Amino acid sequence: CSSLAIGTTTGYRLFSLSSVEQLDQVHESNEIPDVYIVERLFSSSLVVVVSHAKPQQMNVYHFKKGTEICNYSYSSKILSIRLNRQRLVVCLEESIYIHNIKDMKLLKTILDTPPNTTGLCALSINHANSYLAYPGSATSGEIVLYDGNTLKTACTIPAHDGPLAALTFNSTGSKLASASEKGTVIRVFSIPGGQKLYEFRRGMKRYVNISSLVFSMDSQFLCASSNTETVHIFKLEHLTDSRPEEPPTWSGYMGKMFQAATNYLPAQVSGMMSQDRAFATVRLNISGQRNICALSTIQKLPRLLVTTSDGHLYIYNLDPQDGGECVLIKNHSLLGSGKLEENKENDLQPPVPQSYAATVARQSTVPSTSTMPGYSEDGGALRGEVIPEHEFATGPVCLDDENEFPPVSI
Repeated sequence: CSSLAIGTTTGYRLFSLSSVEQLDQVHESNEIPDVYIVERLFSSSLVVVVSHAKPQQMNVYHFKKGTEICNYSYSSKILSIRLNRQRLVVCLEESIYIHNIKDMKLLKTILDTPPNTTGLCALSINHANSYLAYPGSATSGEIVLYDGNTLKTACTIPAHDGPLAALTFNSTGSKLASASEKGTVIRVFSIPGGQKLYEFRRGMKRYVNISSLVFSMDSQFLCASSNTETVHIFKLEHLTDSRPEEPPTWSGYMGKMFQAATNYLPAQVSGMMSQDRAFATVRLNISGQRNICALSTIQKLPRLLVTTSDGHLYIYNLDPQDGGECVLIKNHSLLGSGKLEENKENDLQPPVPQSYAATVARQSTVPSTSTMPGYSEDGGALRGEVIPEHEFATGPVCLDDENEFPPVSI
């Protein structure tokens, strides 16, 4: 959640998301046209690119050195790529390839997967448990959970009745969220057991296409966006069965009667009654466009980021205490000349209530990505080690960001 990668008709661009007011372009490449996949490994110099010109070929670059690490070709069009510090996953319509990111060797090929026309798959960013999730059926919402470290299937989860549309892990790989093509119900499961933990209702009136599903880094919130104008943010509150005894009032008595009645209702009906409404929402100015969301902390405050396919980045304030309607504070154009836009009066950040700031201050102890469990800073290479240019076979590729160091050799 600290950088943004976009593919364009002329190449690709990488941006840093460290500031609300300024959008800093980290890198721009026009060597390959019509880029439709660009995946950067955290904030390192490793980037994976796929172009419509060669949709069956994956190119891996060290963009700060301007060198190509390797490229691989596959039997059909590459639909999606996922990567962490341990694994690089390439998803085709009917097969999945798992590479070891340290040397790019192919470790496993999962053949004859159900038709997956959108390349739907998710990989845990925590390489200590490199779980991979992908659809187990083209007609139902079954999820296959695959262990990318042991290269074995962990379990299958009957998540939804209809086909899957979205999958995402939380930052530690302990939770998995999913949505079906109907887009009305979002479920969260424990990993690796597959037990259902939460169930959120996005809406009942109409079916929608969920385009983005993402956890916050602290796993307290889950954001869902679709082809409609509304973005929903759900709060993953810890629910317990041991409730304090209600006072003997009429309302308390009726509450117990209602709770008891749900035990006799059909499972589908009683389940709907227990589902939570969205904690916070955003109403976008656009509708029908594909968009991708992220929940991030920028300048010590929680933000919702929405990037749309027409090339805009919208930044909203998220109140972690009271929720409600999120406030738009900045709109950046991603397809301009790369120069920073001048701040406008209506883009300025509104004053933050004291209770809000106090809440944020209490949550500032969340570990950064470089100190999360299972993350390694040394990457297996000696600091200061000099790697000769273009001699990748002699040692790992030396990337500049030590906190996000992925060793790569070939």
